[in-house]
Formats: sequence, structure tokens, C-alpha cells
Amino acid sequence: MIPSTLALSGCSEVSGLGFEKGLSSVNDISLPLWQWAWISAGIVGVFTAALILWAAIFHRRKTGVEFPKQTQYHIPVEVAYTLIPLVIVAVLFGYTALDENKIMAKSTTQVMHDISVEGIQWSWQFGYPEAGANALVTGTPDHPPVLYMPAGERVRFILTSHDVDHGFWIPAFMIQMQNLPGVTNHLEFTAKKIGSFPGRCNMLCGRDHARMIFTVKVVSPAEYQSYLASLKAAQA
Repeated sequence: MIPSTLALSGCSEVSGLGFEKGLSSVNDISLPLWQWAWISAGIVGVFTAALILWAAIFHRRKTGVEFPKQTQYHIPVEVAYTLIPLVIVAVLFGYTALDENKIMAKSTTQVMHDISVEGIQWSWQFGYPEAGANALVTGTPDHPPVLYMPAGERVRFILTSHDVDHGFWIPAFMIQMQNLPGVTNHLEFTAKKIGSFPGRCNMLCGRDHARMIFTVKVVSPAEYQSYLASLKAAQA
């Protein structure tokens, strides 16, 4: 994690740069990488801007001064501006791969809940096997569905598609995975903060793609069990 002593613009803690800390187990992994990527980009940007200004101000052509001798190349400089970006990309790639492996890792203990997520043109169908095989919540573009999750308990999502490629995306949780026809994907994570969070499809899936939205509602474990009980009762 980024030390709290690291400051940007006088702040005592690094900004989440658009994301809130502690919303999910994915945020805990992804947020430091997101922050350091922006910090690295800022350092490179400031350094590059300084070089441009230095050349523009102190090496501009002066009236009456002979044009300096031109050379085809400068080997040390060319090696430097080739290797430095490669090192930056390699470091970012390495940390990205490590974090991706952590996010995609399957739980070593029994997952507490399963929820199926099927993408359909153009909405979502959520299934809760704990409440029965027919405990399904199906949305429409006019009536987007709500996905219930218990706070603090790990959930495994089983992702499928009814027709074309879709993308199960919860921006606030810094997580997305594709729903592909004929393929079953799995995703596990824990929501940590009670509240409602927008979700949407992030794969261009047809005419009403922009209306393929849903809401994630993170509730207490007790309220989640009450919701499952209501789904069971609806099937009776």
C-alpha cells in the first residue's frame, strides 16, 4: 500500500484519483497500482515538459549567431529515451500482472455465496442459487435490475451470455469481466461498504447497449438473507 506520508499537492494522503478506498476487496488490490500509474505519468510529464521548456527558452536560435553544427544522432540520448520507457512499461506490466493474478485467484476456502449473471440484449438476469433454481431477477432496458450483495462476505459470480458479448462492469469496485456466449467465466470478490453502486455493460453489444445498466445494492448479511427468503417465498 502507498505510505500515508506520501503527499501530492500538500495532501496528507494520496488521492484515490476518482476511486474510493475500501469499497471492495478488488479496490484494495487495484487502487495502489492506479495511484502509482498516475504518479509515474505525472513525473514523466513534468520532466518532459521541463526539457521542452529548457530547449525552447535556453536553446532558441539567436539573431546573428551561427547555426550550430548538426549531427545525425546522439547514441547515449537515443539509448536513454529507448530504455527508460521500456523500463517504465515493464514495471507497470509486472505489477499489473501480479495484481491481476490476485484478483482472479480462486478462494482457498468455501465461497459463502454464488450469484449467476447472464447478459442478454439488453439487460441482465441475476440468479441466486441459495434461494432456489428459479430465483431469478430479470431486468429490461426500461426497468434495470438490482443486484444484491452482502457486505463483508465473499461472493462468486458465474458469468454467461445469452446472445452476444457483454461486459459485467462495476466501476466503483474497479472490476469488470466479460460475459461470452458459450463460455462460463468466474469472478470472486467481497463488497465492503453498504450502499448502492451503478453497474453497466462495457462491451458494445447492439442497439440498446447504453441502456444495459443495473444497480449493485450492498446490504448487511442479515438483510441479504431476508432478500433470499423473499425470493424463496416468491417461488412458492
